[in-house]
Amino acid sequence: MDKHRKSTASDTPSSQVSNPTQSPIVSTKLIPPRNAGRLISRERLQDQMLKARRQRCIVLKGPAGCGKTSTLIAWRQALLPLGFEVAWLTLSADDNELTRFLDYLLASLGQIDPTLVHEATQLEGRGIDSEAVERTVITLVRSMASRGRELVLVLDDLHHLTDVGIHQALQWLIDYAPANLHLALVSRTAVPLSLARLRSQELVLELNLRDLRFTPAESEQFLKAQLGEINARDARQIHELTDGWVAGLQLLAVSRKKNRPAAVDQTHVRDDQAFAKFFEVEVLSHLSPTDLDLMLLMAVCNRFCASLCAALSGKPEAVHEANALIARLERDNLFLIPVDGAGRETWYRLHPLLRETLLKYFDSRSTTEQQAVHARAWVWFHDHQYLDEAVHHAVMAGDPDAAAELVEQHAEALYAHGDLRMLIELVRLLPFEQVQARVKLRILKARLQLYARDFAACAHSLDQLLHDVPENDVHDRFMIALLRASLALQRDDTDAAMAVLPQLLDPPPGSNAVAVGSCINILSWLYMHRGDYERARQVQLDRPALLINGEPLLGTTAGSLQGRCLVGLSHALEGQMKQAERVYRDVLHEAAQCGKAGTDATYLATALLGEVLYETNDLDAAFKLLAGWVDILERISIPDSVLRVLQVLWKVQWLAGNHQEAFAFIDRLDEYAIKLGLERLQTYCLTWQVYWNTLLGETAVAQAKLARMEAIDARHRDSGPSAFKEINILTENVRARWQIHQGDLDGALQRIDRLIETCDLQRRQLATVRLMVLSAVIESRRGHPQIARARVMEALRRGQRFGMLRSLIDAHPDALDLISDIAGKEENLDPVLAFYVERLQAAQISTPAISTGKPALAAPAKPLATGIEPLSDREIEVVRLLAQALPNKKIARALGLSPETVKWHLSHIYSKLGVNSRDEAVARVRDLESQDGQT
Repeated sequence: MDKHRKSTASDTPSSQVSNPTQSPIVSTKLIPPRNAGRLISRERLQDQMLKARRQRCIVLKGPAGCGKTSTLIAWRQALLPLGFEVAWLTLSADDNELTRFLDYLLASLGQIDPTLVHEATQLEGRGIDSEAVERTVITLVRSMASRGRELVLVLDDLHHLTDVGIHQALQWLIDYAPANLHLALVSRTAVPLSLARLRSQELVLELNLRDLRFTPAESEQFLKAQLGEINARDARQIHELTDGWVAGLQLLAVSRKKNRPAAVDQTHVRDDQAFAKFFEVEVLSHLSPTDLDLMLLMAVCNRFCASLCAALSGKPEAVHEANALIARLERDNLFLIPVDGAGRETWYRLHPLLRETLLKYFDSRSTTEQQAVHARAWVWFHDHQYLDEAVHHAVMAGDPDAAAELVEQHAEALYAHGDLRMLIELVRLLPFEQVQARVKLRILKARLQLYARDFAACAHSLDQLLHDVPENDVHDRFMIALLRASLALQRDDTDAAMAVLPQLLDPPPGSNAVAVGSCINILSWLYMHRGDYERARQVQLDRPALLINGEPLLGTTAGSLQGRCLVGLSHALEGQMKQAERVYRDVLHEAAQCGKAGTDATYLATALLGEVLYETNDLDAAFKLLAGWVDILERISIPDSVLRVLQVLWKVQWLAGNHQEAFAFIDRLDEYAIKLGLERLQTYCLTWQVYWNTLLGETAVAQAKLARMEAIDARHRDSGPSAFKEINILTENVRARWQIHQGDLDGALQRIDRLIETCDLQRRQLATVRLMVLSAVIESRRGHPQIARARVMEALRRGQRFGMLRSLIDAHPDALDLISDIAGKEENLDPVLAFYVERLQAAQISTPAISTGKPALAAPAKPLATGIEPLSDREIEVVRLLAQALPNKKIARALGLSPETVKWHLSHIYSKLGVNSRDEAVARVRDLESQDGQT
């Protein structure tokens, strides 16, 4: 790589030196061209577009050079004073890849407000399957809806996008769009989206070449602005030669400026082919060889500035000459478009027609000449830390080895700083052969597959690496072992992680801090699931004392914060909720100061804090904290986090009396667990389904769920001290409760006593205390009040010491009555325990109604008409999506519900409105709203 270096770090702007890993987002694509909108005022077109500003879509279709972009820029300038926010994205052929397109879409909207795309950004890149992309779009749509302000998204040059995955993502964006989102789609060809429904609702304005062509009066106005003065006959003649095609008008105006009017008398310039021919004859042929060569070099890059042009010419010192040419071209209106002047230099791009014409010239040069230009481009972009453009041009220069070395050189730093989007882009730019030829890049690819939750592909990659990497390559073998353990963690497979434990315990000398830090976090997770909580904490506490290459292991901010979350989880598993809460809140505070490097730790700490809030009976706070995070956590977090979040959500909903919503959250976890093959999580779902179905008197359903649990338990009966041991504990718990339901109190008590012994040995205090209270209820029913009293008192002592509330109350419907009765009969009850019982009683009494904490997608509920029961907020959301002809599954996903819950809502909606079908419901609501508007 060094053989290509032409300059030193001292040449790099100071603002870029401090950030050696620039974002893959090219900011010039997020800014509309600065001058194109000032050509002339086209009142008839602008009036038409302003009237349509609140429609869902505005589509501009026409060939290059017909004024689509300039029309939209003028429209944008008119919208801003009206309070509209306008996000802009200029697309290119490089964006015809789903993850890259989503990156730019979110970056464009993030220009309006970073919080608008915060949650969607965390989801994006965590999988490219259709469900992951749809969830990203839904998250984005919800954020837009909650913001409320009118928002226009301009997608310029949409014709470059042919990927069907991108088309589907855009279709979802249109289908799910809230009323305040408006899309402006600009394309040379037909827009590859279904707009039929919007057309039927008169929510689309479509403009084509006929609408965009200049009228004779507009052509004359334009020519006068370009030339200063022109007589009406000449203006009419030029209009007829161009048929009002803007690029043709501009080109003929340039020719007349140069006192070459002869060609005007005989040349028709009405399309791109005529444009190319005329431009070659009337413009390029009159440039000096030096200027022509520099213009060809400008076309090589998607964007350029003066210093880049000088470097491309092989004369990096000739910045003044490059600036002079750019200024002259801009002054002569030679299709040079300034796009960003906020930095040290102004960036430009060429008009697409001009660039296409110039690239034909460039492509006619020898391969050696072309590669030499790309080599200069890659060195310039490398020295200015634009990594993705450097990699692209290195590949085009015929030096994929240098490109691969550049990616390898920056991979660990990018990963450590959480810039995984950049890594994904860099790997995508490399030829497949280069990735396959380098073990470190193959390891990086496996790591990115894990990040994207493509577990099957990741496992396959690791199996191949394990086969190909020799035993004596200890560093690469260690990284493979680390990734295998990480994959096992995501798959909830303690046994698979334990298989590589010896390698994790003995990192080879020279291992990097990022890898060793990740290793420590995996060890903590393993020790916790084996019940060794002190060791789980100790490996984290020993982190600062470890030496890597003779230096203290500092690791990364992200890794250290996540490690501290695991320390908190180890406390929570032991029932020490107060200690756990302190840890989680400290992590949240510090992660907020770390930017994107602290994002994963923020999500993990939030998920775990919700469990603490529930246990301490702060139910509404727990629900509000977690309700909006499920989509993100399902895509980025470990199974333990997802389990804890959804458990809290379903338990809170149940306590609030929202039984269907509670079952919907269980269904959601069950779907997640089945998809990823996580049988431990499936068992948790079945545990609560059996319990609640039994309470509701649905014995047959409960029995079927129990049978499913027992089948899972049979597959893991011989599990040692691993996460799968929980399956047997949960199943035994449900068997005991089932025996209570059947009246077999003796058999139930024997099971519970064995479970208490098991949980006590593993020091799982929450489970132990719940079981103690349950056994006390059974003993009371068996007529053994003294044994019941002893167990209640022990449960109270432990619960008070560890800060528990809900574990005791939730143990059984009769638990609090029994506790109150026993405590009331204690003449010498410890004042601390007496106060604790009062807190338990207050917690039961104060269970609140739960608000969803989610942004509304529709207006608040209101009476629809006299005698009609008003729809709830959620029911209005369902009706709104019904109006978009979405199936139940799509509605469920959009609202974060299960399809069964959507059916339940529909039955209530039909009952309230007195209808029998979806279409009747939508029509009825519209009719009632219309009546309301008239009154």
